[in-house]
Amino acid sequence: MAQIGIHFHQSLNDFLAPELRDKEIHQRFSRKASIKDMIESFNVPHTEVALILVNGQAVDFDYLVHDTDHIEVYPTLEKCPVSTRLRLRPELPHPLTFVADTNLGKLARYLRLLGFDCLYRNDFDDTTIAEISHDQQRMLLTRDRLLLQRKIIIFGYFVRADIPKIQIHEVLKKFDLYPTIKPLTRCTGCNGHLAKIAKQQIDHRLQPLTKKYYDKFLTCQDCGQIYWQGSHHSRIQVMINEFIKTD
Repeated sequence: MAQIGIHFHQSLNDFLAPELRDKEIHQRFSRKASIKDMIESFNVPHTEVALILVNGQAVDFDYLVHDTDHIEVYPTLEKCPVSTRLRLRPELPHPLTFVADTNLGKLARYLRLLGFDCLYRNDFDDTTIAEISHDQQRMLLTRDRLLLQRKIIIFGYFVRADIPKIQIHEVLKKFDLYPTIKPLTRCTGCNGHLAKIAKQQIDHRLQPLTKKYYDKFLTCQDCGQIYWQGSHHSRIQVMINEFIKTD
């Protein structure tokens, strides 16, 4: 039976059992396998991988592993040990846009609150999410490792935290989004752009007290939702301030 040695570096250890982290793992195999399949057999999604070295040479995901191969696997968005490397996926799109799976609804709303384009619907199935990510070159955010293993997905990230307010800090830091935050420019409900609108254009839609005490309004250009600085605004502003802290 053939055997390889494989070493996962840096944040890729997040996906491994504690006893396998930060060390070379000796793995036996009896059939032909691509390096992608070998990596994902350890629950490491291919979307988290930036560089694969086999016996010191960079390879792509289609490489077939051979007996005695020594494999080093490095993560995306982190320092790799060589100055020239085989690109496993295109450069990240700019500006970076997102699609979130059905378990990350609050994270999607928080990203929209900060002005980021994040598609989300709670009735999207995995196939639809994967196709949107591929066709629109959106970064797929998920906590489903199996979803990230779909070959069609080019840009994907496994969100480590399970608490939404920690997740938003994780994503902002991971993709260096702090400089591009534009709060209150997207609809948190549908992801559409917000625009100023004259009060007289919407006064027929306002409740009497809202009409009496408020004069400045925004409306979603897609779904028509109306926003104003009501009693809830101070709470939202506190939340935004909490999110944009970088320390």
